[in-house]
Amino acid sequence: MDEIDVLGIPVPDAGLLFFAALAVHVTAGLTCVGCGAVAALARKGRARHLRFGRIYLWGLVVVWVSMAVLSVIRWRENAHLFAVGTLALAVALVGYTLRRRRPYLHIAGMGASYIALLTGFYLDNGPHLPLWERLPGWSHGVLPSLVGLPLSARAIWRRRPARTQRKATS
Repeated sequence: MDEIDVLGIPVPDAGLLFFAALAVHVTAGLTCVGCGAVAALARKGRARHLRFGRIYLWGLVVVWVSMAVLSVIRWRENAHLFAVGTLALAVALVGYTLRRRRPYLHIAGMGASYIALLTGFYLDNGPHLPLWERLPGWSHGVLPSLVGLPLSARAIWRRRPARTQRKATS
């Protein structure tokens, strides 16, 4: 299949529907990356956290739908990305539903979702990105977790109930 160069990244020439879905996918993905970071860094329970967290979740739904279209068009090349995207949406939905009852599971689910989102991006685009192109292929799937898991664990640790924190420090 022929490829087209878009900002240094080779894009399959798979027709107009593919390009339209890709444009939506990239826009929603960039929205998720930005809003997910703002929500993660914002004070929990405040308006900013809630607003950007909801935008992240809805953006992730759009990422998943557009990714499903892209995967149907090029299933053999994108099946693994479909699996990663489905995992990202599933753990985000679980995290969202547990936001009030189990805040630490909310953090874990949303953190895992963000890690999966970045993993899918780097698996697909890492070989074509400056600096990332020099890394071994396996690192594209592993580095987001190596960075994201400790940050998620730290956020969960900080969110523990005060009673649990007192026991841990004594």
